[in-house]
Amino acid sequence: MIEFVEAIGQNALLQNALLVGVIASVACGVMGSYVVARRISYIAGGIAHCTLGGMGIARYLNRVVGWAWLQPLHGAVLAAVIAAIIIGYVSLRARQREDTVISALWASGMAIGILFIARTPGYGEDLMSYLFGNILLVSTGDLYLVAALDVFVLVLGLVFYNRFLAVCYDAEFARLRGVNVEFYYLLLLSLVALTVVVLVTVVGLVLVIALLTLPAAISSHFMSRLWQVMLVAIVISMLSTVAGLALSYGPQLPPGATTIAICAGAYLITILGKKVVAPRKNVMN
Repeated sequence: MIEFVEAIGQNALLQNALLVGVIASVACGVMGSYVVARRISYIAGGIAHCTLGGMGIARYLNRVVGWAWLQPLHGAVLAAVIAAIIIGYVSLRARQREDTVISALWASGMAIGILFIARTPGYGEDLMSYLFGNILLVSTGDLYLVAALDVFVLVLGLVFYNRFLAVCYDAEFARLRGVNVEFYYLLLLSLVALTVVVLVTVVGLVLVIALLTLPAAISSHFMSRLWQVMLVAIVISMLSTVAGLALSYGPQLPPGATTIAICAGAYLITILGKKVVAPRKNVMN
C-alpha cells in the first residue's frame, strides 16, 4: 500500500488509472442504480459484449485502412448505442423473444470483434486487455473521452431523473400520466450503453456488468430512495476501484479482476450480514 501511494506521485500512467477509476465510478453509481431498479442487467450484458465488435472494427480501420483518428473507444460508443436501440426496440415493439435477440447480439458482437482483431496485423495481443481490461494503459486521450462521456451520462441521468424513475418502477402508470415511456426507455438504455463503454476501460468487457450492478445492489440493501442508492453506489464504486488498484499494484495482479473481487466480497458480506441480523431483529421484536 505504501509503495502504491509513493508511485502515484511519480507514475503518470498510475495517475491516469486512478482518475479514470474515480470518474467512471460516478456514471457507474448513477446508471447502475437504474439497471438494478429496472432489472435489466442481462440487457446491459448484451450491450457490453456488442462493444467488442465496434472496437475490433475501429482498430482494423485505424491500422489497416489508415483512419488514424479512429480509436477503439469511438467504435465501442457507436456499437453500444446501436445495440441499445435494437434491444430496446425489440423489447418494446417486436414479437421475437427478447432473450433470444439479446443472446444473438451478444454472440455476434463478440464474433465480429474477434474476427476483425484477428485480421488486424500485430494486434492480437490486445484482445485480452479488451476482454479483461487494463486500466494501467489508459492514455490521456482515453481519459478525456471517458470524462466527456461521464459528464454527458451524469447530466442526462439527473435531468430526466423523475422520468427514468417512473419508467423503472411503474411504466404503465407513467404512460397513463402522459410520459413517453418508449422514448425514455430507449434513452435510458443508450445512457447505460455509454456507461458500459466508460467501464470497459476500467475492468474490460467480461467484468463490466459486475462493476455496473454490484455497487448499486449493495447500496440498495441499505437505502430506500433511488437517489440515495446512487450516492452510496458511487462511493462504493470509487472505494472498490481505488482499493483494486492499490491491492493489485504490489503483487502485480490484474486491477480489473481485483476490483471485481472486492465488490463481490462486499456484496457477499452484505447478503450474509442481512441474513444474520434479520433473525435477531425478529427475536427482539
